Amino acid sequence: MITLVLPYPPTVNHMYRRRARGHLALTPEALAFRHAVRMIAMVQGVTPVTGPVAVFLDAYRPRRRGDLDNILKATLDALNGIAYRDDDQVTEIHAQRYEDKRAPRVEVSVVPLT
Repeated sequence: MITLVLPYPPTVNHMYRRRARGHLALTPEALAFRHAVRMIAMVQGVTPVTGPVAVFLDAYRPRRRGDLDNILKATLDALNGIAYRDDDQVTEIHAQRYEDKRAPRVEVSVVPLT
């Protein structure tokens, strides 16, 4: 099992910007979040799990705004290639949201399934 405490992610609405010729690119905010996730996982010695996984996610948001599914998407995408090889391995998701103005974060566990 992999357990990580991550910074609070940008919402999907702030993850991408349209660039020249209509191509989408990650925003600086999204790149910074993904970099932070990589660094936290590297410090903890995380290696990608193989096979199906369940993800348990507790999101502690800074204010009573924002959809849980946007937080989930940004976090799962950031963990792709880090906690699991590909996000098609995620077969179960359990997510809850709370408010914590003083310490917004996402606590996530990736559990291999047999």
